[in-house]
Amino acid sequence: MNTSVDASVQRPRRSPRTGLYASLLPPLLWMTALYFIPIVLLMSYSVWKLESFDIVRQFNLGNFQTIATNSSYRTIILRTVGTALSVTLIDIVIALPVGYFIANQGRRYQGILTTLVILPLWSSYLVRIFAWKIILGYNGILNSTLMALGILQEPSPIFLYNQFSTLLTFVQVWLPFMILPIVTAFEKLPRPLLEASADLNAPPLTTFFRVILPLVRPGILAGSITVFALTMGDFITPSLVGSPTGIMLGNVISSQFGVSYNWPLGAAFSLVVMGIVFSGLAIAFRWGKLESL
Repeated sequence: MNTSVDASVQRPRRSPRTGLYASLLPPLLWMTALYFIPIVLLMSYSVWKLESFDIVRQFNLGNFQTIATNSSYRTIILRTVGTALSVTLIDIVIALPVGYFIANQGRRYQGILTTLVILPLWSSYLVRIFAWKIILGYNGILNSTLMALGILQEPSPIFLYNQFSTLLTFVQVWLPFMILPIVTAFEKLPRPLLEASADLNAPPLTTFFRVILPLVRPGILAGSITVFALTMGDFITPSLVGSPTGIMLGNVISSQFGVSYNWPLGAAFSLVVMGIVFSGLAIAFRWGKLESL
């Protein structure tokens, strides 16, 4: 009798689930250490309070009551949500024709155009913001151009340090995150449906709203989630190109964790931002099949 064969026969087979659990363990540990534990700590701090620059670890909902009852905080929340929605909508309007154009090019040119879209992401985030300061500043490129064309007699300060400059910078900085998923959605667009719409003599606008838009909606929603979330939490752009009266939630959170040392209130504001973003995410999953991307 061959003992080696008997040993191999008697050796218990490893369950397929063992390999699955082993492959899931590293990312699960990673997410637990760097995501779930910080969120639990953030939630803990949000229900504590600050007394005489000392954090009192007692359950208290005063931070959320302060946010809800303070009119200035409510204004900042509305301003932040409004800015995030405006940036998202503007990026959608720009990204749709750009994404359609890129998706309909050949493989060679499509790769080049996609590289040009993501090229700004290869530079520092701060570099892109300071570039807009150079463009919009008092002695910047825009003022110099308008003066050379005779439109302005002297430089104007209206282009920088206001809501317009903040919105414009956000739109440009986050635009690649909107274009890329829309390009992916256009690449998966069934061409026979467009041909069928043309055969039925549907006007271009009807084809766009009744055929194209519903099919690329997952790409639009995926890009919208990213752009909206990035805008909601950003505090650098409003600090560098915005006005002192146009601060956003990110600036408030940064100041609470920094200068004010009011970590409980800063944690409560952070949860407000997370709640708004997760609400948008829930709406996106409700309206579009993001898994189709």
